Amino acid sequence: PVPAGFDMFPPGLMERYMGRTASEIGLGFDEFARLGRREKENPGDSFNMANLAMENSTHVNGVSELHAEVTRGMFSHRWPSYPEDEVPIDAITNGIHTTTWIGRRIAGLLDEYCGPAWRREPERAENWVGVKRIPDEELWAEKENQRGELVRFVRRHLQKQQDRRGGALGFDSVNAVLDPRILTIGFARRFATYKRGTLMISDPERLKRILNHPERPVQIVISGKAHPRDDGGKGLIQALVRFIAEHNLGTRMVFLEDYDMQVARRLVQGVDVWLNNPRRPYEASGTSGMKVVPNGGLNLSVLDGWWDEGYEPGVGWTIGDRESDPDAGHQDWLDGRALYDTIENEIAPAFYHRIESGLPLGWLKMMRRSMMRLAPRFSTSRMVQDYAERFYIPASAAYTSLATGDLSRAQEALAWRDRVKTGWPTLGIA
Repeated sequence: PVPAGFDMFPPGLMERYMGRTASEIGLGFDEFARLGRREKENPGDSFNMANLAMENSTHVNGVSELHAEVTRGMFSHRWPSYPEDEVPIDAITNGIHTTTWIGRRIAGLLDEYCGPAWRREPERAENWVGVKRIPDEELWAEKENQRGELVRFVRRHLQKQQDRRGGALGFDSVNAVLDPRILTIGFARRFATYKRGTLMISDPERLKRILNHPERPVQIVISGKAHPRDDGGKGLIQALVRFIAEHNLGTRMVFLEDYDMQVARRLVQGVDVWLNNPRRPYEASGTSGMKVVPNGGLNLSVLDGWWDEGYEPGVGWTIGDRESDPDAGHQDWLDGRALYDTIENEIAPAFYHRIESGLPLGWLKMMRRSMMRLAPRFSTSRMVQDYAERFYIPASAAYTSLATGDLSRAQEALAWRDRVKTGWPTLGIA
């Protein structure tokens, strides 16, 4: 939710390419251009595609509650007489297609203990209650199996990367990459600067101590791509790859090239923790963290996008709080420190605390709570239902009502709106 995220075009360019289209639908170009202007009476104002969309929509929404809140502030000028918190921009939070992203091993457990309903209606919380009945030993065994599958996938992927460069990783070198038994953190996304992909390496010595802890080691798997024209994003990737090489961390920290849906699936199925550290509040929603949830993964994230509403104690961890320092550099320092503190003092101890039966019982409790609380809320089934019930069906009913006959009802409604809008400033209460 930043102004740079909206497509905006100068008036001359719009007239060149859209002038004929406007004429064909019965509009003069200036009348058409007003639909996209922030300042309606300024013919030199840029044409904003978001304004055009809002002018022609019955409902406007953000893709998370925080996104809607930020967007209400950005577009409050469209409703100048409204208090900002009453600007009519609603929120429908994104979700994920659960069965696309869940691993077959965890899916098998859900089939056995929850029945088939979780596949048909993942948005219903009652379909996830059976997670409580999965024995600790079985849930942990399948999570460890999915982590092991991720490690094997990473090793094959790195071998292919080396083959393309004309080199080769020896058998011993390949098998030294990652360890299927230790705490695994995933970080994969489009590399944009606001996502702060290098926050994890902001204190190299502390990170190395975390990765190589003698009793509670950690490993990190990273992947992603930058837009071809985003030099800042590409620089973040280069910095991570250079850091891994310069500090000889290839056994504990890897970057996977050629990020695609297959790589993403392997990551969200196999990691124990998903890391997300954007600069708040620039993340509209984010969905990668949602994808680890049905796989028993836990989230460690800044309170931004979906996590701002999804987080509660016992389902994951936060980096910092909802306060933001106007000094971006200082905020990065604060969040980097919070990231390291949380991994060292909360996440790693919980993962490796295995007094009884060799199982991390506290960790398993969090896995269950996360799956039962978050999986139904952040599914596309719930999202589509929200859009249908709150927007699409009411919009369709309104269209049907106004489009009957010779459109006289629509014309009457428009005349009423204009009359109220014109007379509103002179309204008095006796």
